[in-house]
Amino acid sequence: MGLPVSDLVAKARRFATEAHARIDQRRKYTRQPYQVHLKSVGELVTNVTADPEMIAAAWLHDTVEDTPATFGDLEREFGPEVTRLVADLTDVSKASDGNRAARKAIDRLHTAQASPRAKTVKLADLIDNCRDICRHDPAFARVYLGEATALLEILMEGDATLYQRAQQAVADCARHLGLPRPAQTLSVAEEGPTPTELSLSQRRVQRLFTDAFTARDIAEPLRSFDLELPAVRVNEAFKALGLEVAGLRREGRVVGYVEEKLAEARGQESHRPLTPGQVVPGDAPLSDVIGILTRYDFCFVTAMGDVAGVITRTDIQKPIVRMWLFGIVTLTEIDLMERIRALWPDGSWTRLVSAGRLDKAQALLLERRRRGQHVELLDCLQLSDKAQILMDDEGQRSEFGFATKGAAKRVIQDLESLRNNLAHAQDIVTHDWPQIARLARRIEDRFAGWA
Repeated sequence: MGLPVSDLVAKARRFATEAHARIDQRRKYTRQPYQVHLKSVGELVTNVTADPEMIAAAWLHDTVEDTPATFGDLEREFGPEVTRLVADLTDVSKASDGNRAARKAIDRLHTAQASPRAKTVKLADLIDNCRDICRHDPAFARVYLGEATALLEILMEGDATLYQRAQQAVADCARHLGLPRPAQTLSVAEEGPTPTELSLSQRRVQRLFTDAFTARDIAEPLRSFDLELPAVRVNEAFKALGLEVAGLRREGRVVGYVEEKLAEARGQESHRPLTPGQVVPGDAPLSDVIGILTRYDFCFVTAMGDVAGVITRTDIQKPIVRMWLFGIVTLTEIDLMERIRALWPDGSWTRLVSAGRLDKAQALLLERRRRGQHVELLDCLQLSDKAQILMDDEGQRSEFGFATKGAAKRVIQDLESLRNNLAHAQDIVTHDWPQIARLARRIEDRFAGWA
């Protein structure tokens, strides 16, 4: 028997609030705790239905996409129906799927196939986001209006009252921006600034980090059993081999999986079907793997057309992934320096750094030159100093996708934390997962533009 109505919603509210608070997620423009948005969406859904699963999903709708929680966590806490609703509300596109317009088209197709209940929650989310973006970011609002208008075309099965309110929110935003009607389409050129021009050697290195590090490099072999095998035999194999997960075969092909804790009582309820969203080919980039592990407990890898490997978050601790992440951080720092040199070729950027930080850089410069290293003063600045120089410039801040200096500062601090934990062989999954997911998305976005 499930939880009583009030308990289910209260549990979802508490779970979502704590999950977003643990990573200090805040609304982009107002810096309010993220639960303010969740509460608004929850209240909009509550106004049109008493369905506890829908209201719970409203609170949880961003949990898998934005926090370390997975669909497996939600199913264990809230059951399959709430989890299905949240899955309908979670984007499925990967960084390697193309630019923003291409990814939004994939996510829109996913939403079009969602249930009317999920579409009702999506309408509530659209209403609150539209209000927030239109009020605080007129430039991006023009892009968002086009995306929201396209979404409305496939959300008509949602609640009629919320659908009308969503239409009105989009129309009000268009009027506020002085537009005669919401934009219907977006060209690639309208998506925003393009990265600065990079050297051929830099582009080659960047492609290396998207092409040479793949899912097959970190996948572990997936043990699998025939569906007809007695549960007791499967459980014995789990214990003997120390398995966390195993595939289930039908006619020689893996069609599902079972987890360790479900193996002993294996039955129809413990058989997890494979979903396209958690399966990648062996040559999939690591950014796709991280995207899947943000949503699911397991990422399955195919070889010769069948599922043959599995990746968990534990595998992200492997040396090859740590090398990949450290390389991306390094490439990000190189990008910052190239931008600074392009904007202040005469070295006048020094006036933007505090005297104390500049003194430390000059001391390091003298020491490195004493050792015969050919470096400049800029090379001796800390990563945070380089980022701060650029983030004081509104145009550069916008190009990196930051609305405020504060937002940029927090991301750079996260990046430094990740780099330090990588350098000192610390646990990066427990402490840095949100940063890893964000970095993977951002770097793949930028590489797509440089390709």
